[in-house]
Amino acid sequence: MTAMTEPIGLAEGRPFTVHDLEAMPDDGRRYEIIDGMLLVTPAPGWSHQEMSLTLYTALRRSCPSGLRVLAAPFAVRTAPTTEVQPDVLVARYDDLTEACLPVAPLLVVETLSRSTQLNDRNTKKAHYERLGVPSYWLLNPAPPGGLEVHERDEQGRYQLMATVSGDEVFVAHQPFPVQICPARLLDGLRPP
Repeated sequence: MTAMTEPIGLAEGRPFTVHDLEAMPDDGRRYEIIDGMLLVTPAPGWSHQEMSLTLYTALRRSCPSGLRVLAAPFAVRTAPTTEVQPDVLVARYDDLTEACLPVAPLLVVETLSRSTQLNDRNTKKAHYERLGVPSYWLLNPAPPGGLEVHERDEQGRYQLMATVSGDEVFVAHQPFPVQICPARLLDGLRPP
C-alpha cells in the first residue's frame, strides 16, 4: 500500500507568501517560508526545548534595556515571501512590532534536531547571512551539548568564531556580554 498525501492547495504555481501561512493547519508543526519556499518542521522535543529556553533565560538575564530576547514562536517577517521563527532571537526594542520583527535581528539561535539540522545549517544560515543578522548560533542538544557561533565578517559572510561543548564556556561579546556553557543548558534533563 502506498501512502498518499493531499496537497494543501496553496501557492500552486507561485511562491508561498506570509498570507498563505494563515491558512496552515494548527497542528503543532512550525510553518515558515524563505523566499517563497515552505518549510514545515514537527513540534520540537524535550531536549530541544530545554536547551532553547534555558538559553533564552540566560540571555534575558544579561540583556541590556534597549534590546529584547524572544523565543519561538515569534515571526521575523522581512518580505511578503519570507517569515521565519528562530528558536531564540535578540532584537532592538524599537524594531519590534506587536505582530513581528520586520528587520534583521541582532542574534538568531537555532537548536538542532534530526528533522531541522540540514535547514538550520544550510537554508536558514544562508538566509540569515543575506538578511544581515550579525550573529548566528547553533545549539546542539545531543549530550554533552554544544554551541557553534557564526559571526559576519567585513564582506558580510559568516565565519565560525567559536565551537564549545560540554562544560566549556563561551564568552559572547555580541550582541551583549554573556557567558554560555552548553552542558548547563541541559541540566533540566537530569533527574532531581
